[in-house]
Amino acid sequence: MTPDAPTVGARVVVRHLAGGTGPSGGPALNDVVGRVLGVDDSTVTVQRRDGRTAIVALADIVTWKVVPDRPLRRRRARDVDTEELTRITSRGWPPIESQRLGDWELRAAGRFTGRANSVAVHGSPGVELTDALERVEAFYAERDQPALAQVVTGSAHDTALAAAGWTPMDDYHGGAVVQVADLDPAYAADPAARIADSVDAEWLSHYGRVNDPVSARAVLEGPAQVAFVSIGDPIVAIGRVVVTGEWAGISCVEVDPEVRRQGLAKRVVDTSLAWAVEHGADKAYLQTMRANTAAIALYAPYGFADHHDYRYLRPSTATSQ
Repeated sequence: MTPDAPTVGARVVVRHLAGGTGPSGGPALNDVVGRVLGVDDSTVTVQRRDGRTAIVALADIVTWKVVPDRPLRRRRARDVDTEELTRITSRGWPPIESQRLGDWELRAAGRFTGRANSVAVHGSPGVELTDALERVEAFYAERDQPALAQVVTGSAHDTALAAAGWTPMDDYHGGAVVQVADLDPAYAADPAARIADSVDAEWLSHYGRVNDPVSARAVLEGPAQVAFVSIGDPIVAIGRVVVTGEWAGISCVEVDPEVRRQGLAKRVVDTSLAWAVEHGADKAYLQTMRANTAAIALYAPYGFADHHDYRYLRPSTATSQ
């Protein structure tokens, strides 16, 4: 017996052939535990708790079964390692193009946001730092984009890149604070809010950072489990929520200036978190500017607290020729 369409959304354990010989002399086996994202004629796609996906050939499945959702949260949001959280947030805001450089991720998406157009620096690049930075610069030069590195502020990587001559961006979008929260079992979705699995032109027009709609849609709609919230007809408030494994990411909460201070942002967040819990998340993150005190105040009652800051570094003039 193998997973079928009604299994989508269920939490399962899939034991499958891994190739080669196992310790006992029989076929090597591997277990994948996670939530089923999709099933087709030949494969099942399972999302692990950290948002990574595994695609298993149906022909390789030895056994599978639906298992209960975890009864208790295993880790608090604030206890998750900074580098692991960086990987998780990247999965929630995926670039159009991604290349690995050891543990680093080179990301490009037509210049739509720094998060999708910078190298995510975590772990080891697998080569000497000088070689790694040369490869980073070459990657972005080939795409006619400025080279940017996203680093955790104050980390060893931050210090190393600074010593190599990379300097911080000082403008409004030069970095952000990442906040996290443990989610309650239930939130009250607003009955007037609409939830869609893709963005239309009206929703997109309310998100002020869009220069290229094609690139923006590719990034915003990229994850397997993503929802776009809107309130009003015509729309006056929007938000985006993504679930990757046990994590939800809240972003793009915008309210038209003429209707602010009427609770619309809270209604968007309540609806987003209700959707996130329904889709298996028990923790959430957000990324916002330190100077955006209104956003920080909005999220504080939900338990969001600082996890870490990141900033963008770029090559100095002397190293970027």
